[in-house]
Amino acid sequence: MPTFDNVVVETDLLILGGGMAACGAAVEAAYWARQNGLKVTMVDRAAVDRSGAVAMGLSAINLYVGLKDAANSVQDYVDYVRNDLMGVTREDLVANIARHVDSTVHLFEKWGLPIWKDENGRYVHEGRWQVMIHGESYKVIVAEAARNALLANGVGEIFERIFIVGPLMDGDRCAGAVGFSVRDNKFYVFKAKATLVAMGGAVHVFKPRSSGEGMGRAWYPPWNAGSSAYFTLRAGAEMTCQEVRFIPVRFKDAYGPVGAWFLLFKSRVANATGGNYMAERKAELEKWAPYGHAKPIPANLRNYLGMLDVMDGKGPIFLRTDKAIQKIAAQYKDDEKAHENKMRELESEAWEDFLDMTISQAMLWASTNVQPEEKGSEIAPAEPYFIGSHSGASGAWVSGEEDLQTDETRPEYFWGYANMSTVKGLFCAGDASGASSHKFSSGSHVEGRIAAKSAMRFILEHNSLPQVDAAVVDTLKTEIFKPLELFEEHKNASTDPDVNPNYLKPRMFMFRLQKIMDEYAGGVSSQFTTNEMQLKRALELLDFLREDSTKLGAASQHELMRCWENVHRLWQAEAHVRTMLFREETRWPGYYFRADRPAMDEEKWHVFANCKYDPKTAEWQMIKRPILHIFPQGEEEELLGG
Repeated sequence: MPTFDNVVVETDLLILGGGMAACGAAVEAAYWARQNGLKVTMVDRAAVDRSGAVAMGLSAINLYVGLKDAANSVQDYVDYVRNDLMGVTREDLVANIARHVDSTVHLFEKWGLPIWKDENGRYVHEGRWQVMIHGESYKVIVAEAARNALLANGVGEIFERIFIVGPLMDGDRCAGAVGFSVRDNKFYVFKAKATLVAMGGAVHVFKPRSSGEGMGRAWYPPWNAGSSAYFTLRAGAEMTCQEVRFIPVRFKDAYGPVGAWFLLFKSRVANATGGNYMAERKAELEKWAPYGHAKPIPANLRNYLGMLDVMDGKGPIFLRTDKAIQKIAAQYKDDEKAHENKMRELESEAWEDFLDMTISQAMLWASTNVQPEEKGSEIAPAEPYFIGSHSGASGAWVSGEEDLQTDETRPEYFWGYANMSTVKGLFCAGDASGASSHKFSSGSHVEGRIAAKSAMRFILEHNSLPQVDAAVVDTLKTEIFKPLELFEEHKNASTDPDVNPNYLKPRMFMFRLQKIMDEYAGGVSSQFTTNEMQLKRALELLDFLREDSTKLGAASQHELMRCWENVHRLWQAEAHVRTMLFREETRWPGYYFRADRPAMDEEKWHVFANCKYDPKTAEWQMIKRPILHIFPQGEEEELLGG
């Protein structure tokens, strides 16, 4: 086993992650660092240019409110988010993002992002909140701005290819983080006055629908491993909405996006008999009132109606791309040349939607001879993901902004600094912060800016470096590199290094985790259905798996990263199972169904279901927090921001 040299980095603000939220944090933090002579350090496990959920690109920005044009209001967006999450939303957090997000989109355009515009110079929308972009280089453009802000002005530094394992603590204050390089023999100790977590959500906690040659595919980036949740849990932060997983409906097998097809092309679905479950099963929505009456219908209920068709033997489900394209082109039927040109334009847009963000779907279309203007494509719900920035809500319980609080919300939702977790000096943004879904890429970027500005204020008011116990650092280093040591010691005990009685490789560990979650916690194979006894059995099996996590073995630093990724996934899995068990109702059919509690219980469970891990006692605490409103019924407060 090689020797790993210690590298100690001291900074004022430590930004963990390289995605949209982290890049937003870097831009904002750099501005305030210049004003106050502070230092900002950004650490990413990958390369910032292609890191995070939009690494491959994107075909639309999914959050643009349009405040300048008075197209929508902050309350409009809050209402939309609250309804889509079946009433479980922190209105103060959502409103804070909504009132600032337009300015971030305008920054993207200033930095060079091509946004579609009509003949009058207005943004082209694919839906009420979404604007179309030529986004194959979306992340590169945003990352360049973050790099320039930190490096060109000499206020910061960026470390890439560093895997952050966990937090450093000074009593009840976060003191930084530890991790290792996946390229060099170096162990990193980052000491900071404030730490901002933006390391993404989690995939591959559940068995993926695609297996074999498609095993590594996921709708959300497959390398997201729950590092944000692990970090905040191990720091002792209170977590929220850990039961809220997201299951997107996507083009089957390659996970291609369906948003543009529904919103821009106005495509419709059809089951195997040609029926439309959204129309034929409309009465089912009455069971989920008042949210079943919302416009648009919540995403989980749309999923659920389609799942009912499949369970009734009416599958597969198709998205009728052919009819959508033909309907649009039919408007030009009286002019043969115009009709031909429009068809060509629509075909180009159809393929670009995938080439911007999910190239594998375009490849699947090509390999299966699909021409979208002639033939529909199969769609299906994917496996569950933990993604607090999209249509899920899992993440840390964070403080809201002070000016958004009411007398009622202030004691519950505000404790000094916007987006600070319940751990002093630990800030969260993007997938790391909970109960504020539908941020998407632009909202995550602006939330990074909000959290960074707040963290810089915290630093100025607590301007001393926390103390770090050297003995604790040494213990963490030994623990982190144990898989390498274990493999090296026992690799010759078997002829196949992947099968050994003395250690467990991370790939096999992941398979076991996915099998447990799939079968007992409501995965694809169980039609996303579970019950109390299955969840208790899941906890029992996860406990066995936790014991075996101390026997993980790694043959390389890359495999060492895979070991710790799966430990992070294990913690996300346990938080999820415990919170599903705690919330004794079915609130999100289509995301998961509690067969033993098949109905929504507004009286008892119109609350946030939170959890907290105590690092000192290794005990979990389950907590109910009230759902409070910042908008009086029938009124709208003035909440415009810059």
